Amino acid sequence: MKIAIIGYSGAGKSTLAKKLGKKLNADVLHLDSIGFKKDWVKRDKEEQLQLADKVLKKDSWVVDGNWSKIYYERRMNDADKIIFLNFNRFYCLKEAYKRYRKYKNESRPDIAEGCEEKFDIDFALWILKNGRKKSVKNRYKAVCREYSDKV
Repeated sequence: MKIAIIGYSGAGKSTLAKKLGKKLNADVLHLDSIGFKKDWVKRDKEEQLQLADKVLKKDSWVVDGNWSKIYYERRMNDADKIIFLNFNRFYCLKEAYKRYRKYKNESRPDIAEGCEEKFDIDFALWILKNGRKKSVKNRYKAVCREYSDKV
């Protein structure tokens, strides 16, 4: 089984991916873990693609994240099921802050080593406003429309 999990920041994509991966005995790829290197340095696209390929070539996987440049179309096409976590912005803010408190001054398991969990005004604004711009909402609507048999 191949499952793609998409949704807003703080919605619980990584938590769900871990649970499904364990239950289905499938490889799990958290796109945030390949998007960055230590200290939140962005990884170059080619390196991200190579890391993603290791999982996406397998017969069974769970991939969580929204990184559109990391085989977005391929993930959606190859997935047997697409899960869209569409929770409201205040729920996501609360969950992201709860995650921050749990992993403060640490790297959480679903992010690159050396990337300490952070929560600042920019991230809060991303969750509440910028990450919910019309273009983002339209991309999710397009995925739900185009892959309606999988969502």
